Amino acid sequence: MAYRNLKEFISDLEEKGQLHRVTVEVDRNLELAQIVDVLSKSGGPAVLFENVKGSPYPVLMNAFGSDKRMCMALGTGSLSDIGDRVEALMEMEMSEGIIGKLKALPKLKALADYMPKRVKSGPVKEVIERENPSLKDVPVLKTWPGDGGPFITLPLVFTKDPVTGERNTGMYRMQVYDDRTTGMHWHLHKHGAKHFREARKLGTRLEVAVALGGDPATIYSATAPLPDGVDEMFFAGFLRKKPVELVKCETVDLEVPAQAEFILEGYVDPTEMRSEGPFGDHTGYYSLADDYPVFNITCITRRREPIYPATVVGKPPMEDCFMAKATERIFLPMLKRIVPEIVDINLPIEGIFHNLAFVSIDKRYPGQAFKIMNTLWGTGQMMFTKIIVVLDAQVNVQDTSEVLWRLGNNVDPSRDILFTRGPLDVLDHSSPMPNFGSKFGIDATRKGIGDGHPREWPDDIDMDEKVVRLVEQRWKEYGF
Repeated sequence: MAYRNLKEFISDLEEKGQLHRVTVEVDRNLELAQIVDVLSKSGGPAVLFENVKGSPYPVLMNAFGSDKRMCMALGTGSLSDIGDRVEALMEMEMSEGIIGKLKALPKLKALADYMPKRVKSGPVKEVIERENPSLKDVPVLKTWPGDGGPFITLPLVFTKDPVTGERNTGMYRMQVYDDRTTGMHWHLHKHGAKHFREARKLGTRLEVAVALGGDPATIYSATAPLPDGVDEMFFAGFLRKKPVELVKCETVDLEVPAQAEFILEGYVDPTEMRSEGPFGDHTGYYSLADDYPVFNITCITRRREPIYPATVVGKPPMEDCFMAKATERIFLPMLKRIVPEIVDINLPIEGIFHNLAFVSIDKRYPGQAFKIMNTLWGTGQMMFTKIIVVLDAQVNVQDTSEVLWRLGNNVDPSRDILFTRGPLDVLDHSSPMPNFGSKFGIDATRKGIGDGHPREWPDDIDMDEKVVRLVEQRWKEYGF
C-alpha cells in the first residue's frame, strides 16, 4: 500500500506489532540514541518517543530498521519485486520499432501517473512561522558524546540547479548551530554540492528547503543513487505507484511534499562557511570537523501536531544498513544493464556500503574479473568502493561465510589482486589524502590456463543428488 504520510505508516507499524511507544520522559541529548542503538543491534522495533525533554513533539526512530519494515515502507512484499519493476522499466525504454513503442504505451501512461502532483496546500501548511522561525522546540538529537552538537539526521534537502532549474532531493546531515542556522553537509560528489558550486560561480544565494517527515517511500527516495536527470520525487511516485503531492514554499521558489511534518525554508550564501562536526558517522568512527556551507532559515511551516523523524548512525548494524540493502536490491537490475555478466552483488553491512562489494559473475574468459572491477569503479557511486571481490556464478555472495571460504581457497595473491587509484568516499579516513586514494580488487573465480594457472583446478565436494534425496525422504526413519 502507498502510505499518504508518516502518521499512516506509524499506524500500520503499530497494527502489525512493529512499533513500541515510550511514554516516560527521555533526553534527546544521547539518551534517545543509546536506546535506539540497543534496539538496532538486537532486531528491535520502531519506537515513538512521546515525551521528549524540552520539546512538545514526539520523535519517531528505527522506523526503517528491519527487512520487514523496509518492505512495508516501500509497499512491497519483497525488495526484489521493486528491482523487477525497475528492470521492466528499463526494458521498456530499450524497446525499438513501432511495435515495441505501441506495446510500451500503457506503461508510459503509468509512468506519467507517477509524476509529482502540484497542490495548492497541505497539512504541512497548518502552521506557518514567518516572523520568527525557530528550531528551539524541534527535538533535534545529539547522538554521540563527541558530536559537535545536535544534528538533523533524516532531512530531505531540496535545491534547484541555478542554471538548468533541475530539482534535486538529497539527504545530508545538518548540524544545528542556533535557532536559525545549521550546517549543510554537502559532500563533494553530491548533487547538492554541484548546485552550491553553480550558485557560487554566479555569485548568488542558493535557495534551499528541507522537509522533515512525509510518507516513507519519499523519505527513502532522498537516499537513492539515481542517475543524473531522474527526479527523486518521480522515483518516489514510482515506488508508491502514486504521485507525491508537492506544495509551493512560502519564502523560496521550491516545491516540497505537502504531507511532510515540518518544512524549513531558507538559503545558503556561497560566501558563508562554518566549521561542521565532528559527527559519529555510519563508518563507526567520528567524521572530523571541516568547513561546510551554512543554511539560514527564513520560514518554518508544519503540521499542528507534527512528529519529528530521526535516525542514529554508528557502528553497524544500524537502521541505515536496511535502507542500503534496499538500494542494493532495487538497483541491481540497473547495474546488470551496464554489466550483463553480473549475477548478484552483496554490499555487506560490515563494509558500510562503500568499502566492500562481493560480486558473482558468469565467467566466460580469462581476465573477466578484472574487467568487471574496472567497470564497477567507473559506475556511479560504485566509484567509492574500496575493495571488490569477484566470484563465480554459483557462489552465494549473500553468504559471507561462503565468500570467505572461496576467497581463502581460490586466490593466489600475486596473480589475483589488482591495485588501482581513484575517488574515495569523503568519510574514508584511511587514505593520506581526502576524497582520493588506493583500492583493490580480488579475483576469487575458478582459474584456467588462460588465467595463468596451468595446473588442474579441483571440483567442489558435492554429494550425489540421488543420495541427498534418499536421505531427505528417510530422515524421520533415522529418529531425528
